[in-house]
Amino acid sequence: MAVKIRLARAGAKKKPFYKIVAADSRMKRDGRFLEKLGTWDPITKSLNFSKADVEKWIATGASPTDSVAKLLNKEGFDFKFSYVPKAKQEKKADESE
Repeated sequence: MAVKIRLARAGAKKKPFYKIVAADSRMKRDGRFLEKLGTWDPITKSLNFSKADVEKWIATGASPTDSVAKLLNKEGFDFKFSYVPKAKQEKKADESE
C-alpha cells in the first residue's frame, strides 16, 4: 500500500480549508484516510500539524505530495518536489511557406 501525505479539502464553497492527512494513494481526495496530521487554512494562512506524526509517517515510507511538501518546507522540513512550470508553447509556422 503506497501511502501519501496529502491535502483533503473541507470547508464551504469559495472558502477552502484543508486537512493534512496520511492516506492510501488509491483513495479519493476527500475519501477515507489513515490519520489526520493537521490542518491548513489558505485564507488566514495558518498551518497547524503534528511534526512528530509527520516524521513517523515519513519514516514508514509515506511520501508527501508537491503541495504538502511546499507547506512542510516552510516549517523546517527539507523535501524535494517535482513541480516544474510548463514552458509556453510557441505557435508553429506553416511548413508550406
